[in-house]
Amino acid sequence: MKVRAHILVSGRVQGVFFRMETLDEAIKRNLTGWVRNTFDGRVEAIFEGKREDVEKLIEFCKRGPPAARVMKMHVEWQEYTGEFENFRIRRTNIL
Repeated sequence: MKVRAHILVSGRVQGVFFRMETLDEAIKRNLTGWVRNTFDGRVEAIFEGKREDVEKLIEFCKRGPPAARVMKMHVEWQEYTGEFENFRIRRTNIL
């Protein structure tokens, strides 16, 4: 079963290779979607793929790469859309 998760991660998550490590983990799991920094210091991502693979990537994001310090993570499960061809890093979300 394919699913979609939208996450927001807070803490020390920018400048610690969080996006690059998330990209690598998503590619390993054949997931699609994107990850980006937000203007307020968080990391935001959308993952689509098999439920077990999305759940594994969410678990990774709860701790992040070694230099990260995740303080809070919000996960919103959404309906799978299949709109993405791959997984990529997007530009920072700036207001």
